[in-house]
Amino acid sequence: MREFFKYVSATVVGFLLSIFLVFIFFMFIIAAVVSSISDDKTVDVKANSVLFLNLDQNIKERTPNTRFENLPIIGSAEKSIGLRDLIRAVKKAKSDPNIKVIYMSVSSPGAGKASLKEIRDAIIDFKKSKKQVIAYSEVYTQDAYYVASAANKVYLNPQGALEFKGFNSELMFFKGALEKIGVEAQIIRVGNYKSAVEPFINEKMSEYNRQQVSAYVNGLYNTFLQGISETRKIPRDSLFVIANDFKIQQANDALNYKMVDALRYKDQVIDELKKLSGIGKNDKIEAISINEYAENVTSEKATGKTKIAVIYANGDIISGEGNDESIGSERISRAIRKARLDSNVKAIVLRVNSGGGSALASDVIWREMELSKKVKPVMASFGDVAASGGYYIACAADSIFVQPNTITGSIGVFGIIPNFQNLLNNKLGITFDGVKTGKYADIMSVNRPLTAGERFIIQNDVNHIYDTFITRVADGRKMTKKQVDSVGGGRVWVGTDAVRIGLADRLGSFNDAIVAAGKKANLKTYRVVEFPEKIDPFKSLMDSSTDKIKTYYAQKEFGEHFLMYEQMKKAVLNSGVQARMPFNININ
Repeated sequence: MREFFKYVSATVVGFLLSIFLVFIFFMFIIAAVVSSISDDKTVDVKANSVLFLNLDQNIKERTPNTRFENLPIIGSAEKSIGLRDLIRAVKKAKSDPNIKVIYMSVSSPGAGKASLKEIRDAIIDFKKSKKQVIAYSEVYTQDAYYVASAANKVYLNPQGALEFKGFNSELMFFKGALEKIGVEAQIIRVGNYKSAVEPFINEKMSEYNRQQVSAYVNGLYNTFLQGISETRKIPRDSLFVIANDFKIQQANDALNYKMVDALRYKDQVIDELKKLSGIGKNDKIEAISINEYAENVTSEKATGKTKIAVIYANGDIISGEGNDESIGSERISRAIRKARLDSNVKAIVLRVNSGGGSALASDVIWREMELSKKVKPVMASFGDVAASGGYYIACAADSIFVQPNTITGSIGVFGIIPNFQNLLNNKLGITFDGVKTGKYADIMSVNRPLTAGERFIIQNDVNHIYDTFITRVADGRKMTKKQVDSVGGGRVWVGTDAVRIGLADRLGSFNDAIVAAGKKANLKTYRVVEFPEKIDPFKSLMDSSTDKIKTYYAQKEFGEHFLMYEQMKKAVLNSGVQARMPFNININ
């Protein structure tokens, strides 16, 4: 009887605890909803305000729905803002009489290099208003300093650090690890530069890969040095020597080489902000964050029927619906179709930030772009990366806009078929046997090596997809297939080179592409509408909370090695022939 009551008590306690946890969870949801309702109200911008430009937050393609951002695990404590919203806010502040100065806080910005250039250009444009931009940090990484160098004054903490050492790109190779566990990566590809497969078959970069990596890293570095040279009035060659000889080792070095204007503590910077905003030393600063200010700007609803549709294609290209962080062929092609069939939409701008993915999914999206181009102007704007499948989906556009440091190209395809025979047979003692009705009924089996006939079939399929790819590009870019092949083969290019070789039309910002679309459609006034619709945060919460919890704990467990874990996971899970970037680019 005692045991019976013990188990009953344990069951009751467990049940009550579960009810309590569910109650707490839904209280968080209710609080988040109430918070979001209150957040929808516009923020009053007071006179003599300082615009706080925090660039250490995640700067995404679109400002996400933040209704559940404060939920533990499922939400995120990190702030985030969309690039276009940020740029619009800075532009609005330029003419806002209540904004007197911008205070930029940046140490390790949450954006790619092309996005940072757009922000940097917006800051330079803001300075034309004769208002000041003050940048301050305890530590500047290279990306942070690149954008901060556009400010009127750049201040560094007297005990702080400024990183200025040049760029390096390091790739990780898995061949040795695969051999140890008895796994063979069977590679089918087209293009000497399509080096996505190299980590699985090599122990170091091939000469082709080294050539292209050197080219794009130096291209990125040139844009970096040129920008700093122009705003800091330091010759480019001098900057190169400063970085090459690692001359910035202490805060005083940054001051001596005129990389910063002064070494100051935070209280000194605050005093200067008070002076610039026109208030007394003992008065409280009226500050508004870029996030709050951007909400005010986006809440100013434009009127009129005439529209330009901006369609965001961000993330890996996959078949199916996808989400706000991936490019689902169904969701994106449906959005393009909706814009094409809407008579009030007079032009389309496809905003791409993707290293590619499924070749089939890419072609599905390309088809809608091709159909849209026949009935209205279609522009493409490339973000940090628009390569391989990311280039495929946009190549039909009337014009392609890139930043000088956009990564693009990578016109090539590949397939990886793992062979687990050694692992299964010799290490785990697992064998397979069966029957089949056709010679190729078990083609793509992963428990044995490919036969010569199977390899021939798969190679033909990859060749066909590559031929389709370069045909699409040739038709869209008004080039011959031979010309496309000569700059294709999987090779990666930076934006300046892409314009030079004909893969892009002009250097320009996201907004430049929108303006060009309006001009081509002969529009004097229009409003911009964004597609696809953002996924409802409650639906996203219910659909993907398990995945988010897994990701949360994986990030906790792997720490700085989480990116490596993600790369290996993608390599294992990717199915079908891929039109994908050779690697994840991480420039330090």
